[in-house]
Amino acid sequence: MTVSLSQSHILVDDPDAALGFYRDALGLNVVNEVDNGGFRYITLTAAGHPELGVVLMQPHAGRSQENGDAVAQLLAKGELPSVHFRSENLDETFEKVAATPGAEVLQEPTDQFWGVRDAAVRDPAGNMIRIEQA
Repeated sequence: MTVSLSQSHILVDDPDAALGFYRDALGLNVVNEVDNGGFRYITLTAAGHPELGVVLMQPHAGRSQENGDAVAQLLAKGELPSVHFRSENLDETFEKVAATPGAEVLQEPTDQFWGVRDAAVRDPAGNMIRIEQA
């Protein structure tokens, strides 16, 4: 039996700002967009990895008002788990991401003591995104 990851969800408060980050700066491709109950679900994939979807969704989508509010508060505080990406050209990717409106640089490209070279930013929603050199 083989099990593999098919999708990972990233919570965003502004889908359009998120597209500017994930599609325009990181270069992911939009493969599906669905409106459901007044909320947008946007699925993106990376070139060469069409089997792995990154789904952008809003905190209140599929949740009660109370739970959506709680998740939105965690998102606003930057307290949700980080997401890690890999790039063949970290410096070029970092420059594009750092110039994206609403993105916040947390760490410029750096050689880490655990053996990778990476950078860290917050996306426009406040999620911590780490990008490592492939």
